[in-house]
Amino acid sequence: MDKILVTIGGLGLIGFIYWFFLGSQKKSVAVVKSAKITVSGGYDPSSIDVPVNQPITLTFLRTDPTSCLEELVIPDLKIKRTLPLNQSVSVTFTIPQPGEYPFHCGMNMFHGQITAR
Repeated sequence: MDKILVTIGGLGLIGFIYWFFLGSQKKSVAVVKSAKITVSGGYDPSSIDVPVNQPITLTFLRTDPTSCLEELVIPDLKIKRTLPLNQSVSVTFTIPQPGEYPFHCGMNMFHGQITAR
C-alpha cells in the first residue's frame, strides 16, 4: 500500500512540475515601438510580436529576487543584460528579418520569445 501511495505522489509531483514549467499559458503582446516586461517567476508577457526593420525597445523590470532571473539573454541578437532587482533595464534593437527569436534567463530555465513579422 505504501508503494502505491509513493508512486501516486511521485506522479502527481512530476505532473505539477511539468505544468509549472511547461504548461503555463503564454501571454502574447504586439509591440509597435516599445513594451514593458515584468520579470517575476518568468517573463510577463512571455511572447512578443514585433515588426521587422523597426527599432524596438523592451523594458524589463525584475521584481523576483531569484538569482536565475538576474540575467537576460537573447542569443540570436547577441544581447546579454544584467537585470538588477526593482530597476528597469531597457534593451533597444532592430530585427532585420522575420522569424522567432527566443530569450531566456542566465540559467536557461525561464523562457520567452520575440516573433518578428
